[in-house]
Amino acid sequence: MAQVLQLTFANIAGSTMTININDPKPNLTEAEVNAAMQTIIDQAVFSKDGFLFNVKKSARIVERNVTAIELIS
Repeated sequence: MAQVLQLTFANIAGSTMTININDPKPNLTEAEVNAAMQTIIDQAVFSKDGFLFNVKKSARIVERNVTAIELIS
């Protein structure tokens, strides 16, 4: 089962941005995720139209199951 950690940030203009991290470390804590998001905000590297993404909006781990279906010719 594939996992993706999705970190979503917002800016004062109302725009959002999501960073997807494949195969995150197992058993991440809320404190670790919050600290990582704060580090990203503190670096001030992501913006849109001059507005920095400096608000933590959400974080979640998404799990995906894929089942292949055999096709008959």
